[in-house]
Amino acid sequence: MTAMTVMPREYADWTIGDLERLPDDGLRYELLDGTLLVSPAPTRIHQRAAFELGHILRRFCPEGLEVVAAPLDWQPDDRTSLQPDVMVLADRDLATAPADSTMLVVEVLSPSSRRKDAVYKLSKYQDEGVPSYWIVDPDESSITAHELRDGRYLTVGRAIGDTALSLDQPFPVTIVPADLIR
Repeated sequence: MTAMTVMPREYADWTIGDLERLPDDGLRYELLDGTLLVSPAPTRIHQRAAFELGHILRRFCPEGLEVVAAPLDWQPDDRTSLQPDVMVLADRDLATAPADSTMLVVEVLSPSSRRKDAVYKLSKYQDEGVPSYWIVDPDESSITAHELRDGRYLTVGRAIGDTALSLDQPFPVTIVPADLIR
């Protein structure tokens, strides 16, 4: 039987400092408003979709912006540290991805992350003012794009399968969801 180490805690909320002391055990540890989120390693189809989308975005990314893939911490405060699957950042010189330099966040859904990505993370990115948030569902072969308008995300595009989705933010790009998982 494998012993599990539990970190002693004197308080309820987790911080980035606590997160940095967790073991490197293959699990994904994230914080959302002081709550620890633990996810298994992503599936192969999840990784394929994230990699292909990152590749497409890099081809069209203008100078001055940068496309990065997980794991890179997005830390808008001391109680939140998320690792979006793909991000577009406006500042190439920072070790983390602060909210004010993040132009786009993309989450690729997994069976263990659907509610977390589509509800909780969407709410956090919206509250922190991230201009664009996309959700890729490799099981459905779809992409849904949201843009921040008057402090709220509005769905500005959705495509399934071989239907192309053309978007203008954070820069002009066309994506065919089926191409992400072929």
